[in-house]
Amino acid sequence: MIVRSPAKDEVIQQQILLAAKQLFQKYGLRKVTMDDVAKAIGKGRSSLYYYYKSKEEIFEAVVDAEILDMLMTISQAVERETTAEKKLRAFCLTKLTAAQNKRSFFSTIDEGMDAAELSDYNKAKQAIRQRIMDKENDMVSRILKEGIENQELRVMDQNEQQSIQFVLLATIHGIKREMVIENDFSRIGSSMDVLITMVIQGLKK
Repeated sequence: MIVRSPAKDEVIQQQILLAAKQLFQKYGLRKVTMDDVAKAIGKGRSSLYYYYKSKEEIFEAVVDAEILDMLMTISQAVERETTAEKKLRAFCLTKLTAAQNKRSFFSTIDEGMDAAELSDYNKAKQAIRQRIMDKENDMVSRILKEGIENQELRVMDQNEQQSIQFVLLATIHGIKREMVIENDFSRIGSSMDVLITMVIQGLKK
C-alpha cells in the first residue's frame, strides 16, 4: 500500500496547477491535454488522475487559485491601511492593478474554441465574475462598517450602503473596461484618487 505524504501531495498539486496555467496561457484551454500537463511536470498521465479527474477540473482549480491570489492581494493591501478612506483607495487601486496582472491569463484561454465551447466558457466567466464580485462586495461592506464604527463616516442604512457598494464596484469595473479597450493602465492611480475623493466627500460625517 502506497502512503502519500500530504505535504508532498500539496507540492505536486502546485506543480500541476502552475504547469497547467502556463500551458493554458500559451495554447488556450481547448488545445491542452492531460498528457501535456503530465509531460510538463515529468509524470505519467495516470499520476494526474489521482489529483484531478479531468482537464476541466484542473482548469477550475487554476481559476480558483488565481481568484484566491487576487483577493488575498487586495485584502492584504486593505489591512495595511488605518482609515476608511485609505482602505477604500487601497481596495480600488490594488483591485485594478491585480486585474491588469491577471489579464494575460484570462485573455488567451478561449483560443481555438468553437462556438459551443465559447458559449460554455462565457457562462463560466460570468460565474467566476459573480464569485469575485461577491467577495469584493463583502470587503467594501466591512470597510464601510468599520468607518461608521470609528466615526469616520456618517451613519447610513443598509439599503444606502448596498447602493454605495454597487455603484463603487460598478464604477471600478467600468474604469477597468475602458483601460482594457484603450490598452492603457497609466491612469490607474489618478483615476482612483478622483473616485475615492468623490465617494468619501459624500460619506464623511
